[in-house]
Parts: sequence; structure tokens; C-alpha cells
Amino acid sequence: MSTPYIGRLAPSPTGLLHLGHARTFWVAAERARAAGGRLLLRNDDLDRARCRSEFVSAMQEDLRWLGLDWDGAMLAQSTRFDRYRAALRQLHAAGALFACTRSRRDVLEAAGAPHEGGVDDEPVYPREFRPRVDTPLPPLDTPGVNWRFRVPDGEPLRFTDGAAGEQRAIAGRDFGDFIVWRRDDTPSYQLATTVDDGEFGVTEVVRGEDLIRSTFRQLLLFRALGLPAPAFFHTPLVLDAAGHRLAKRHDALALRTLREQGVSPAALREQFSRELTPLVSRPLP
Repeated sequence: MSTPYIGRLAPSPTGLLHLGHARTFWVAAERARAAGGRLLLRNDDLDRARCRSEFVSAMQEDLRWLGLDWDGAMLAQSTRFDRYRAALRQLHAAGALFACTRSRRDVLEAAGAPHEGGVDDEPVYPREFRPRVDTPLPPLDTPGVNWRFRVPDGEPLRFTDGAAGEQRAIAGRDFGDFIVWRRDDTPSYQLATTVDDGEFGVTEVVRGEDLIRSTFRQLLLFRALGLPAPAFFHTPLVLDAAGHRLAKRHDALALRTLREQGVSPAALREQFSRELTPLVSRPLP
């Protein structure tokens, strides 16, 4: 490898880590170990309403119980608002944004699409809500607006995922203009994770395959901000008995619950190894 490998773990302290998190984080740790690289821990604590300090402590304890470790001190996104605001100013100066006053309900009703509330399932932003390209931008301190990134309509995008293979999308068709800064003065996941991964030199992002579509949005942000884009490695999801992806409400599969039931970390790691070794051993970026 021409560049030293840097990976990262990025849990959000909105609940207890579950089996799906554990498997993805094990893959990330194994990829970093195989490369002789570094593994960073990032606390994605931007959701002011749902993040809890007790979950921050719990996630670190659960990761160590599983046998995972990281390099250096944990990074908290809540301490990096100055960097995210600098990125917002850069995008605003480049004319890459527009101010959106539409409510979430407006967007959902106009798009006519169901929405489950996740990062990667937002409907395509209706084109009729978009201001013209030549519309002057209001200042960034304008109250009561969300700032959206204007995607290049019709541009074909592609990347080769280390786990899922070649991925393609058309901007404006498969995903639309997306929020980078919210009206409550909070950066979006898309902006914050792009800035952090770029500025900390992450060379490969390992995460669940439910975030594949987010990658296209982030690749546009990497380009617009002039930041180096990492490689991506999206792992298969752990599903519950009904075939749904795990969420933090699945208390029965929380690592804390499994631990209390006597499940050993060695048994979990062995299970992950049996299931995923062929995937984990794919060539490094």
C-alpha cells in the first residue's frame, strides 16, 4: 500500500450496541489489523435529542469486551463544529447549496415515497422545490432554513465497493438534493462524516450495506470540498427473525444482553470469523 491504512469505528451513542454493530466493527478491526494499520474511534454524537453519556461509556466498554481496541483518544463529533461550519462556508461560497424552507412532510408528500427515518432512505427531493441555479443565496445565518447540497442532475456516479462490488447511481434520479446543515444549527451525518473521514486521512470506511447509497452523496461532498475520498467496504447486515435489519430497539441482541446471558466474546469472534473470513480477506485498498 502506498498510503498507510487508517480505518475507523463510528458508533452513535443513541442506544446500546447490538450484534450487527459488533460484526461490522469486528470486520473493521480485522481489516486494519491485516493491513498493519491504525483504527480510530469516533463518537458520532450529533443527535442532541437522542445521544446519552451513558451510551458513550457503554459503547467503549462493549467494544473492549468484544476484544476490539483503537489507536489514540476517542474523537467526538460534538467537538468539531468549527470544522463542519468551515466546510459549510466553503460549499456556500462555491454555490453548491441552496436554502430549503420546506418541511419534512412537504418533501414526503410531494415525493410520494414511504420513509422509515434512516440515513439512507430519504426520498428524492422534488425538483419543483429547487430554486433556480442563478437564484442569489441568502446568508448562512438566515434563520429557519435547512441547507441542501445541489446534486449534479443526470451525472452518472460509480465506485467499486470492497465487499459489494461495483455500485452505480444517477444523481437526481437515484438520490436527490440532500441536507448538509439543519435548521436547528446541526450538521448532517453526510457532511460531518465526510469532513472527518477526509481530514483524518481514513483510507477505508467499513460499515453496513444499508449505507451504500449514502456513499454517492459523500463522494460528491469529498469532491466539492477537495478532500481525499477513502475506499468503501459495506458489510452484509444482520437480520432479525422477521428479516428486518437490526436496530437499537432489538434489546435481545444487544451486546450487553448477550453478555448477561453468558455469551463469550471469543464465541462471537469465532462466529464472525466463520461467517465472514472470505469477505474480510479481500484485497485491501
